[in-house]
Amino acid sequence: MASIFDEKAVNQDHEWPWLSKYPENVVWNTRMPVCPVYEILEETCKNYGSRPAFDFLDKKWNWSEIGLLVNRMAKGLQGIGVGKGIKVGLFLPNSPYFLITYYAVLQAGGTVVNFNPLYAERELQHQIEDSETDIMVTLDMKVLLDKIEGMLHDTRLNKLVVCSFTDILPFPKNMLFKLFKRNELAKVQYSERCICFRALTDNDGKPEDVSIDPYEDIAVLQYTGGTTGVPKGAMLTHANVSANVDQAVMWFHKNEPGQEKMLGVLPFFHVFAMTAVMNMSVRCAFEIIALPRFDLEATLKILDKKKPHYFPAVPAIYNAINNYPRLGQFDLKSLRYCISGGAPLPVDVKKTFEDHTGCVVVEGYGLTESSPVVCVNPIEGENKPGSIGMPLPETIVEIIDPKDQKTIVERGERGELCVRGPQVMKGYWKRSDETDLVIINGRLHTGDIAKLDEDGYVYIVDRIKDLIITNGYNVYPRNVEDAIYLHPSVEECIVAGLPDQARGEIVKAWVKSKDGRELSAEDLKGFLKDKLSPMEMPRQIEVRETPLPKTMVGKLSRKDIVAEEQN
Repeated sequence: MASIFDEKAVNQDHEWPWLSKYPENVVWNTRMPVCPVYEILEETCKNYGSRPAFDFLDKKWNWSEIGLLVNRMAKGLQGIGVGKGIKVGLFLPNSPYFLITYYAVLQAGGTVVNFNPLYAERELQHQIEDSETDIMVTLDMKVLLDKIEGMLHDTRLNKLVVCSFTDILPFPKNMLFKLFKRNELAKVQYSERCICFRALTDNDGKPEDVSIDPYEDIAVLQYTGGTTGVPKGAMLTHANVSANVDQAVMWFHKNEPGQEKMLGVLPFFHVFAMTAVMNMSVRCAFEIIALPRFDLEATLKILDKKKPHYFPAVPAIYNAINNYPRLGQFDLKSLRYCISGGAPLPVDVKKTFEDHTGCVVVEGYGLTESSPVVCVNPIEGENKPGSIGMPLPETIVEIIDPKDQKTIVERGERGELCVRGPQVMKGYWKRSDETDLVIINGRLHTGDIAKLDEDGYVYIVDRIKDLIITNGYNVYPRNVEDAIYLHPSVEECIVAGLPDQARGEIVKAWVKSKDGRELSAEDLKGFLKDKLSPMEMPRQIEVRETPLPKTMVGKLSRKDIVAEEQN
């Protein structure tokens, strides 16, 4: 099954609503060029080889050095059996190893399977078996290796490639780490099944050419809970991934190849960072300044000292920066483009961050099944607060009646957001039944409730599965959260439905107050009285002084807080 792309629909003389306000320098019906993903890196290495490519804790590589390591690893991987159809897992934090391995696997002809380093063993076992991952690449850190080493015995996993953490640290950090943090390093017993990265890349860097069909061959198996909550692999083809990168580059058309810097604090294993941080940087020859994980103070120091221009993040990160007590000590004025995704961006968080930095935060939207970017607010022109913007080039969005799953609703009415475009996945790995549940009548059904305004801007109202039905009335958690965020003492908020025998569900809000601010449930209810209907008013409000649970990417986690409540 090929990815959803309706060239006729894109090229027909149709008055799509977004065209009247579409950015002047972006052509919506441009046919996206597609290619094997590794050719993106090859082109950058050829044209910008001497330009800075990666800065990891102050150790730097240029694009020629990255390209050589990719070639050597690709040949090494081919030597241990990687070719078309072979799955290679990446069990890595942000580091040059992630970039190198990702492109090397694709150049060798294999498929990348991204693994969350925070996975529990049970989750690792499931994904290894389901994805048919035979080789895993990781670091010689105990927190990673101790967890993954057992998978060589408990799963189909056949080989581990182990990378040295201290090899990517600059002097004297590498020596100091071995001296003062040696307990964090694992003692690796290398063998035929446990291979050293240095040994794997000890070759002439001339891998065998592999014939790739961009429209059919799978570049990445990206796992998602999707709309049913069952982990499954979205099959993203080389065409899906390369097209979405070019769509993003076209949207941010003022980029200066080989001259700008990208701050990478979002984890590369997540599809948002894979495209908007890593692959976009490769495509534009940006220097990637990466942290192995998000650390608020370290991020602020990088912004102040290294002056990056691009900073994709989730709203919780922008919010954390807004509320940092010593924010005024840091200069954040180098930022040109801040892209918010992964969760709804509260209007107050957007405005406060913009006031601090002078950089407009453009909210966008995507999902794993679309590689992931679908919509973004324009970088020039009207940037509508609360909107996820307009569809990227060659992307069609339609708001469909969720009851019959085919009727397009009237402008301004709520319905399910559906997508067509070259970035839409081929389907779910080994799950044609699940694919048929989300790809209906040629559209990808996102599971998100949205509306489209007269100018073609899209607004996400809520997730279909997060909808709260109380006494037969529909309550949208995001509406309630937006109202709560208006209170000046609120830093974080999650709203969800809890089972109730009388009403079916009740609305509950979990709130973290800002440091140094007093806030009570009674005060908040009084504040919300004229902002919410009686049905939307939370029956329960829990005020906390500690942060609310978040995912690895930094998104507030409704699932985790509901699970806490039920335990």
